[in-house]
Amino acid sequence: MDDTPFAPRDFSVHPPPLWPDYRSTHLRAPQQPLLQMPQTQTEMTGPTFGHAALGPLDSDLIVNYAAAGQSAQGPRILVHGKLLDGQGRAVPGKLIEVWQANAGGRYRHVNDGYLAPLDDNFGGCGRCITAPDGSFAFRTVQPGPYPWPNGGNDWRPAHIHFSVFGDGFAQRLITQMYFEGDPHIARCPIAQSIPDAAALDRLVARLDMDRTVAMDIRAYRFDIVLRGRQATVFENKPQGT
Repeated sequence: MDDTPFAPRDFSVHPPPLWPDYRSTHLRAPQQPLLQMPQTQTEMTGPTFGHAALGPLDSDLIVNYAAAGQSAQGPRILVHGKLLDGQGRAVPGKLIEVWQANAGGRYRHVNDGYLAPLDDNFGGCGRCITAPDGSFAFRTVQPGPYPWPNGGNDWRPAHIHFSVFGDGFAQRLITQMYFEGDPHIARCPIAQSIPDAAALDRLVARLDMDRTVAMDIRAYRFDIVLRGRQATVFENKPQGT
């Protein structure tokens, strides 16, 4: 049995619930002290995801929605990394889902009214299971930035959403991955709501020339750390489990 103590979580790196520059937070920021609701064993252990449900192209967003012989439009990239615990150990066998806008910055969603065109060969979502060494990888196209109705002229940086599941669907953490060198990161009210510069930097994927394939696809490295002082900032559950 592993009795390694958990590294304490630093709550100061997480965004405050109310952030005036992110205008919609005033509609949903809690007005009363938060309550912790204990989870039952049933919630912690199930229902679970059947690993056999994955298809061979689930992690390849370039072709998993495309017509036969076609592929998504835009700069081709490989996003890879490792899922790690607070002590830097691999976390294998976990479901990771991703979703994103297309290369023009538009989501395939009925409520996305951005003027950028949809790509008939790009669905914008994928999934994989982490390997025994905690590694994961997705082939996709680099998403474009897009405007959003927050202020007069606000744009979201190019980003990919990540969802990490534990042993049951009730154990789910969500975050966003940005791209190295994107000037919109410093201007985005959502990104800038993270008060700690180092914590925000951990959401930025680095160009990885060692995994880049010449004349084909660029690679970006993005590791996800579940807890501890170097933990990835998660949107939905800052307290972690």
